Amino acid sequence: MRVLLTSFALDAHFNGSVPLAWALRAAGHEVRVASQPALTASITAAGLTAVPVGADPRLDEMVKGVGDSVLSHHADQSLDPDTPGQLTPAFLKGWDTMLAATFYTLINDDPMVDDLVAFARGWEPDLIVWEPFTFAGAVAAKVTGAAHARLLSFPDLFMSMRRAYLAQLGAAPADPAGWDGTAHPEDSLGQWLEWTLGRYGVPFDEEAVTGQWSVDQVPRSFRPPSDGPVVGMRYVPYNGPGPAVVPDWLRVPPTRPRVCVTLGLTARTSEFPNAVPVDLVLKAVEGLDIEVVATLDAEERALLTHVPDNVRLVDHVPLHALLPTCAAIVHHGGAGTWSTALVEGVPQIAMGWIWDAIDRAQRQQALGAGLHLPSHEVTVEGLRGRLVRLLDEPSFTAAAGRLRAEAESEPTPAQVVPVLERLTAQHRARGARRPGGTSPCVS
Repeated sequence: MRVLLTSFALDAHFNGSVPLAWALRAAGHEVRVASQPALTASITAAGLTAVPVGADPRLDEMVKGVGDSVLSHHADQSLDPDTPGQLTPAFLKGWDTMLAATFYTLINDDPMVDDLVAFARGWEPDLIVWEPFTFAGAVAAKVTGAAHARLLSFPDLFMSMRRAYLAQLGAAPADPAGWDGTAHPEDSLGQWLEWTLGRYGVPFDEEAVTGQWSVDQVPRSFRPPSDGPVVGMRYVPYNGPGPAVVPDWLRVPPTRPRVCVTLGLTARTSEFPNAVPVDLVLKAVEGLDIEVVATLDAEERALLTHVPDNVRLVDHVPLHALLPTCAAIVHHGGAGTWSTALVEGVPQIAMGWIWDAIDRAQRQQALGAGLHLPSHEVTVEGLRGRLVRLLDEPSFTAAAGRLRAEAESEPTPAQVVPVLERLTAQHRARGARRPGGTSPCVS
């Protein structure tokens, strides 16, 4: 079958799709990956075939434009609908309006959607798998009759929030199948998708938000309740197109506890509000009887005023190779870093400060496999104390091992492929045909 994967142009949101893309290729399916031109090099470096669509979204401008005025508003906000008093009507209304206006419509603008639909009309994929914020994938599927599914690399709290918001508006039926196909006037996301689909003469329904099913790479302990079908899949780390080389020093077992420090690919100090200063993190580990491996790029290194003797600075080392040698990790809270540490069974200190990063870190702490330290609360003493505790108390390592076993109990991407084949055959619009008049086949 033909499978089109799509993600907006940000490596952190694309990387989670690479193992599934290759599982599909290895099973003999044709795979294309569509995104804005800025992601083309990352797609091709992963050995996949890129389809550039639209123009690059101005994500840096968006972050700088909203900055502390919007993003920091959520520094202490739980997205869990089961947390009493958190998801108030005012918050949910602001969340829906803000994300639709400053994020969703930016990364799925008209030229991007139009190019993706045009490609899908010509190539006629059987299945479109879309990153959960890249609603253009759902639009292209509904226009062309392809089956379509979301690929989740982080807990589906945004969908939980949407259900809570629609319920507050009185627009969510008890049975999702009873949806009347019309967005509520105060539903900014629904209104925008209704208008976008209307340009192609296709009516809106909630499937444009939920997909026909979801492929979820998050362990069950972190999954919120779902209304729709969910296919669980083991997270397989892919740390991006950087030089995936095991250096000489990593081939020798550490003589003292090794701790990884990373601030991720996206939340670099100069770009995101509330990012933790690198100097602060290194001061917190100075003098401890540990070996610290800090993955810092040239920009981050330029901000350093002092490098402690127990710190090794590296520009890039694949986390899936480094973390098996580590006793702990201190990181920014990003989904890819968090997931890689989880499947490697490494206790975590997550400095998450926004959206699902907060909830993942809080849940990790509640399960005993790590500690949460919001970035705006980080101090040298606070971080140092938490790290010492994480290393001294064996319960954290034991709990992290249990989460690793839970993650490993899910089917691999290769094992999921036959499930996707069956679901595609069930959901693809009847009568869909490929160029030349041949019917798409499903193994």
